[in-house]
Amino acid sequence: MKFPMMIVLFFFFAFGFSQQAVKKTDSIAIVKILYKQQDDWNKGDIDAFMEGYLKSKQLVFSGSSGPIYGWNATRDRYKRTYSDQEKMGTLKFDVLHLLELSDSVVQMQGKFYLKRTIDDLQGFFTLNWIRTKNQWYIISDHTSAAN
Repeated sequence: MKFPMMIVLFFFFAFGFSQQAVKKTDSIAIVKILYKQQDDWNKGDIDAFMEGYLKSKQLVFSGSSGPIYGWNATRDRYKRTYSDQEKMGTLKFDVLHLLELSDSVVQMQGKFYLKRTIDDLQGFFTLNWIRTKNQWYIISDHTSAAN
């Protein structure tokens, strides 16, 4: 490969796929939804918590038991796993990073803390948010507990 072609390819990949800062209005909207989910969880309201997720069969939740597809299946998993307030505990989110992947897709990395009487959990999550009909929703959730 000729040197000038290598330079062109370098700039194409370096700037064509560069990370973009999330617009302030979008980051505020997304974080507001996340913290509403935190409040809904802490009230024991999984149905309200699920309003932050896209109601679609395309939604995917990935956790320790593997991927689950669809809004209904994700809600059912939450209700099975966290069937009462003792199991739900008190949830706290920390947002670590937001990355704009396109005008309508944002990726969020964060940390969660779940304080419970039976045991505490904490870990990390990656959420892919999609804007549809001028509203942000989670389309992909990968959550992993940490030791």
